[in-house]
Amino acid sequence: MAGFVQHELTQDLQTINQMNQQWQSFSNQVANFDEILNTGFLLADRVRFRAMAYATLRYAVSEAGVATIALDQPETRNALSDELLDELITAFETARDDAGVRCVVLTSTHERIFSAGANLGGFAGDTTLVEKHLGTARFPRLFRLIGELGKPTICAANGHVLAGALGLALACDLIVAREGARFGTPEINVGVFPFMIMALIYRNVPRKKTNELLLLGEQISATEAERIGIVNRVFAPDDFEAGVREWAQRLAAKSPLLMRMGKDAMFRQQDMAFLDALDYLRAQLTIAFSTEDIQEGVRAFFEKREPEWKGR
Repeated sequence: MAGFVQHELTQDLQTINQMNQQWQSFSNQVANFDEILNTGFLLADRVRFRAMAYATLRYAVSEAGVATIALDQPETRNALSDELLDELITAFETARDDAGVRCVVLTSTHERIFSAGANLGGFAGDTTLVEKHLGTARFPRLFRLIGELGKPTICAANGHVLAGALGLALACDLIVAREGARFGTPEINVGVFPFMIMALIYRNVPRKKTNELLLLGEQISATEAERIGIVNRVFAPDDFEAGVREWAQRLAAKSPLLMRMGKDAMFRQQDMAFLDALDYLRAQLTIAFSTEDIQEGVRAFFEKREPEWKGR
């Protein structure tokens, strides 16, 4: 597929190499990174690269403010190893702390698989029970980080989303899938159970259907995943890239302040008692009334123009 930023990518890499000779090794990987640009939804004419190397994923930010995090261990089918989870946490923290990032897209460089889930080898590895227990803390830490990111997230499922990867996808605000992708929790078939992602599945999928997924371990199509509420939209392969681009651009164009307030409220109120949630949300609306962005948005609406967000 043709890249979004191919025509200016060379210029950006030359600038980076002039700044630091260490980026020479990175520039040698650009041919492979073109695949991420083609499927990773970097949504502006130019792309700025982070001066931070990752071993298991790729990270880049477009001038439109869209950060793309691409799982990049095709030889393991992007198994959620401790190293990959640690780097995902670092990448999401980087996106969270970067004021220039308005939206995060999580995807994969693998042609057919988003992620096959947890690293099964670690389950039977020669480590103590305490070490295994401490190691699983990465999952709830990552899920909470995404939920409290303050910025919208899209899982661009360009391939199969299985086992623990389903929890990772459901932690994102939106899931867009390519036709042919399959979703499921097959852990029970190998004598494991998807304990770490059950809370996310039950909060997103009707209970009986969740029971079916967990207990039978069968996989479902992207179309079925859309029908039961796991996936927001399914695109044909030729339309997938453009579909994700459109959604990410629309999200990145919103007020970053109101988006953060709204995202925080979405995450916090979900497990509140109904009356407590109403009180909390009413307080958030009152705070929103005090922002310049809400006033600018209303003015722009009546003046029939695009708003100019100040982020305050």
